Amino acid sequence: MHVFVTGATGWVGSAVVNELVSAGHQVTGLARSDAGADALAKAGAAVRRGALTDLDILRDAAAAADAVIHCAFNHDFSRYLEVCAEDERAIAALGAGLEGSDRPLLATSGMALIARGPLADEDDASAPEFPRRSEQAAQALAARGVRAGVVRLPPSVHGLGDHGFVPRLIQVAREKGLAAHVGEGRNRWAGVHRLDAARVYRLAIEAGVTRPVYHAVGDEGAPFKALAAVIGRRLGVPAAGLTEAEAQAHFGWIAPFAAMDLAASGARTQGWLDWTPVQPGLIADLDQPGYFT
Repeated sequence: MHVFVTGATGWVGSAVVNELVSAGHQVTGLARSDAGADALAKAGAAVRRGALTDLDILRDAAAAADAVIHCAFNHDFSRYLEVCAEDERAIAALGAGLEGSDRPLLATSGMALIARGPLADEDDASAPEFPRRSEQAAQALAARGVRAGVVRLPPSVHGLGDHGFVPRLIQVAREKGLAAHVGEGRNRWAGVHRLDAARVYRLAIEAGVTRPVYHAVGDEGAPFKALAAVIGRRLGVPAAGLTEAEAQAHFGWIAPFAAMDLAASGARTQGWLDWTPVQPGLIADLDQPGYFT
């Protein structure tokens, strides 16, 4: 199968490319820079030069592929509404390249604002106020007959080399001399190792994207207090709870995420794809020197 991948040199996308190539698929990755193109070539993938704003390139690359995986997303929170709109347009362009065929498109979304019970699952809807419209864009394509779905990623897609929320928590604890949690720290974060997540993308594409939503969840919910305890022990600083007002000053822009209860289940996805996470869980992965060097 020839798979076109956006975000192919990113944290998740590079793992997806390696997973696809290892499984014998032909991969073309989108690259903006010479360094990105070189990395893709070394991974055994072909290169399509362009950016997410090059909608004609996205459409044409999708039209030339058997399947599309959209991992790219610009995490520039200073212009979050703008990058969310860019993402929505990119998904529409990729879908336009597949329209009229049975070739699948798998986009990427998050779990920050899912309407939830004790554990968010694949049937729970993304909250309408969530600015990221990846799921709605995929749903609009599905309504036009495109075989489109999304993989929801938890707040921590971890592994050595991680540059997401957990390293930011470590950085804040190091700078402030305190590994903090909000209140009693009972709120939970779902997590998945990036290599386990990459297998979800591959298996869903190979299955033809038969579901609108997949959950790449390894850990249903690590208590935030447990994350703070590991960070504090590794850095040799105390771990303690803060009020919401104190947490805002301590964590800065990630304070809302530090307070969210983001527990989720991937049980249905595991059954649909015969997928079992095999990599270390979030707490075990965090509790190693590589995260703190």
